[in-house]
Amino acid sequence: MGKPTGFLECQRVLPSDRDPLERIKDWNEIHKQLAEEDLRKQASRCMDCGTPFCHTGMVLNGVVSGCPNHNLIPEFNDLVYRGLWKGALSRLLKMNNFPEFTCRVCPALCEGACTAGLATEPVTTRNIECAVIEKAYEKGWMSPRPPARRTGKKVAVIGSGPSGLACADQLNKAGHLVTVIERADRIGGLLTYGIPNMKLEKWVVQRRVSLMEAEGVNFITGKEVGRNYPVDMLLKNFDAVVLCTGATKPRDLPVEGRNLKGIYFAVQFLSANTKSLLDSNLADGKFISAEGKDVIVIGGGDTGTDCVGTALRHKCKSVKQLEIMPMLPFERREDNPWPQFPRIYKIDYGQEEAAAIYGRDPRCYCVTAKRFAGDDIFKDPKDVGKLKSDKFDSPFLGKTTDVIVGKLSHTNHTFHYF
Repeated sequence: MGKPTGFLECQRVLPSDRDPLERIKDWNEIHKQLAEEDLRKQASRCMDCGTPFCHTGMVLNGVVSGCPNHNLIPEFNDLVYRGLWKGALSRLLKMNNFPEFTCRVCPALCEGACTAGLATEPVTTRNIECAVIEKAYEKGWMSPRPPARRTGKKVAVIGSGPSGLACADQLNKAGHLVTVIERADRIGGLLTYGIPNMKLEKWVVQRRVSLMEAEGVNFITGKEVGRNYPVDMLLKNFDAVVLCTGATKPRDLPVEGRNLKGIYFAVQFLSANTKSLLDSNLADGKFISAEGKDVIVIGGGDTGTDCVGTALRHKCKSVKQLEIMPMLPFERREDNPWPQFPRIYKIDYGQEEAAAIYGRDPRCYCVTAKRFAGDDIFKDPKDVGKLKSDKFDSPFLGKTTDVIVGKLSHTNHTFHYF
């Protein structure tokens, strides 16, 4: 696979991201791509390791190691190295319905299990995956491919998030007549309203939705089963129903003062911002603005980072991110050997942007909220209530905070409760 000596001859190289101080001025994607010649060199680093762990998707020490989709990574890396891009696309699509999504939002579990990482640095698999699928769209290889024959069976898929779209795609390929029912005004679920635009631009989601429509999938928006879409209609009009609803009920923080003004769930903050952005480029004002405010984000994971990046683009006055866990080491510990996912210190795009503005990583470690203490400085009930953070065990005691965004997740799962 690849070039047997590639990982010895070539260093790991990632494309540079857009400058943090420039990208916070817009909501566009932050990543760039390498030139084709450089991508092929990176693909050559995929070594003939015999037993690759990058595509195993095993749970080791409570954390997934390798690709949960079981992508055929050594195969498409080898084909990219040889310049056989269409072949690489075929191998990529064999296990992954939507590589244009995963290459943008996945934490690259495959790279943590890469054998080359034992000797040098892992292969830039996520970047290569992105190059393959984007070249496919550019070259017109991602054209509609409706099934040759229909079974006549009608299936309703409830929910249009990642699982709903993947389910619909598979069922449609099998020849069934698929209808996806979504309660929001746009298709995509988490992909559209959970992940902010700078991480996953919505034209990328719509591009895939349009392709699925051309292949025969029917989409219905603005309908919530059991409310404005009767359950009887499902039983009457469909042979089968698949529930692909997401975990939109947030995990709350039941501490004193939780009901004070100015405290929001991450899903409220992020989804309202994206809807307003798509509807009016934020001109309608129908979002929770952090402009000029001191913001605290409770939760140090991916969604917390999304809240940080969103607050910065609102031009917040300051932002702090509370992380209940201790700061991770810069290198693997002895109890975190390869091919386990490396639990090491990393700085994501939101923290990088905050550091560029304020001079430091916004995360505060081993910190949690004990209670929220209200302040009586505001008179108008329409005002956002200020919240004192002197009830946090934190290094910024006494600072008054205007907005607190809570992002909490179950640490034993790979998904978040918003």
